[in-house]
Amino acid sequence: MPLKLNSRRALLTAAGAAALAATAYGSAHTAPRNAQGPGRPAGFPAGFRWGTATSAYQVEGAAHEDGRGSSIWDTFTREPGRIRDGSTGDVSVGHYHRYKEDVALMKSIGARTYRFSIAWPRVFPEGTGTANPKGLDFYDRLVDELLAAGIEPFATLYHWDLPQALQDRGGWESRDTAQAFGDYAAYVASRLTDRVRQVFTINEMQTFVEQGYETGNFAPGLKLPPARLNQVRHHAVLAHGLAVQAVRANGRRGTKVGPAENIATALPAVETAENIKAAEQATRELNAPYLTVMMEGHYTDAYLAKTGRDAPRFTDAELKIISSKVDFVGLNVYAPSQYVLASEAAPGFTSVPFPSSHPHMASSWLLLGPEVLYWAPRHAARLWQVKDIFITENGASAADEPTPDGTVYDVDRVMYLRNCLMHLQRATAEAIPVRGYFLWSLLDNFEWADGYATRFGIVRVDYATQKRTPKLSANFYRELISRNALA
Repeated sequence: MPLKLNSRRALLTAAGAAALAATAYGSAHTAPRNAQGPGRPAGFPAGFRWGTATSAYQVEGAAHEDGRGSSIWDTFTREPGRIRDGSTGDVSVGHYHRYKEDVALMKSIGARTYRFSIAWPRVFPEGTGTANPKGLDFYDRLVDELLAAGIEPFATLYHWDLPQALQDRGGWESRDTAQAFGDYAAYVASRLTDRVRQVFTINEMQTFVEQGYETGNFAPGLKLPPARLNQVRHHAVLAHGLAVQAVRANGRRGTKVGPAENIATALPAVETAENIKAAEQATRELNAPYLTVMMEGHYTDAYLAKTGRDAPRFTDAELKIISSKVDFVGLNVYAPSQYVLASEAAPGFTSVPFPSSHPHMASSWLLLGPEVLYWAPRHAARLWQVKDIFITENGASAADEPTPDGTVYDVDRVMYLRNCLMHLQRATAEAIPVRGYFLWSLLDNFEWADGYATRFGIVRVDYATQKRTPKLSANFYRELISRNALA
């Protein structure tokens, strides 16, 4: 789920400044060609999965119903000054009670898949121990409704709503939380994978770690010193590995599992073979504490040198768990992290700063760079030989001002989506293994530190009445899905 305010831009800028030396990947790559000459590639592969995405805390509401425990976001939103409009997710857009209406909306748009998250505190109110008997009932009903509508469910096990009871015992600073997550994953897999065959472990660990434990912009609102922060990073990737193993051990045969990470992506400022190689090197290092260690099974030398005495404490056995084989990789992709040029000096690339005039969407962090939808999956496939990739989030904030009759003509969001998807078409035309795309988001909802002040949905929600109204972007997406190509 996207960062709000200026936090993502700050994170990306900081990441660019902190780009480290890298081991050169493979041999020099030649500049990719357009699949159909100078024209636009002609559509997506047959069977490409089109869907939408949401997360539990952002849409469900029902925060105090059916035995749900408190999460760190319930606590965080009640601290003065944390949320832009002073709101909470207690009610949100009421998806917990309106899920049938929302599934009907998905079907009307033509979505074939839906990515939702399971609220850990609904299942284990204290994070561990005895499961809440009603904890998975909602997800059972939701999954059955999706399947009846011909929509394939993709479940995410963690989208930032850590049970407050675990935070009280150290949260992600404690290795016990990683183990608790593995136990939770095992329980969910044993209960849902008879119908949910695709499972994402953790959503955007880079975001919830950096924003929750370094800047304090997100729950639990901490600003840790480097050594403690690096240990949180390590426990997050360890939790992912434990969850992969738990799903494999407890899920039905054929269940597939992988991460959904917001890959920090370096783009070649000018598309030459040298700059493309430099962008790959930079991307590997930008993701050193997260995707890189998950996919390679070790922290890069440059990352360990950079962190020095503040490096995370780990064992070889933990690295083996962290790098447990995954079936696919989900990439949340919104904006480029940096543009780079090749350099003869170490580390082999130099970051090009974003000028103050660089355009952005309604959220100032959402810098326009639609070619990132080509380079992010290309880098993942090249660096880590990923065979199956999903774009697990992509979308845009917009002013979304309704006309007097309630219509929202969000042409800016349509512009953003059209341009991003044009570059994704290029990727699939070049046989980069992208298998599906989840648009963020189906509904306007609680946007973390922005509260309800920022809208990302292709369906407008009147927060006073909960009325749902598809926007122009929903019509655009419906047409795209029906053609399996950009019009």
